Amino acid sequence: MALTREERETFLAEPHIAALAVDAGAGRAPLTVPIWYQYEPGGTVWVLTGRDSRKNELISRAGRFSLMVDRLEPTIRYVSVEGPVVETVTGTERHLREMSARYLPAEKVEGYVAFASAEHGEQVLLRMRPEHWVSSDLGSV
Repeated sequence: MALTREERETFLAEPHIAALAVDAGAGRAPLTVPIWYQYEPGGTVWVLTGRDSRKNELISRAGRFSLMVDRLEPTIRYVSVEGPVVETVTGTERHLREMSARYLPAEKVEGYVAFASAEHGEQVLLRMRPEHWVSSDLGSV
């Protein structure tokens, strides 16, 4: 059964690991990779990635991407959202800290921020406006 707008937005706002997909060009399947993301109901979705990453190159070329999140308990549920990139800015330590705090226990955030700042290189924040949604709750197993 399809989710209501409120249900799908609330579900997407939970800290799931998303599968990001973007067109990889002629003769290639879409690039699909796991990624952390940030979302608040009614707003835009944003992700951080390396400025020189293949993801950023492909998203810049395509001008859009999709995210899919799912769960198995207490019911099988998924939400997929797709839309255009509406902003690309340099990722900051504040962005990294916000994203890390969404996914990690509080005591792990500073260590991860230090590691990622040193190891991941320059980051970009890509903001996507949700345009197309697909969602369902398939019930319990």
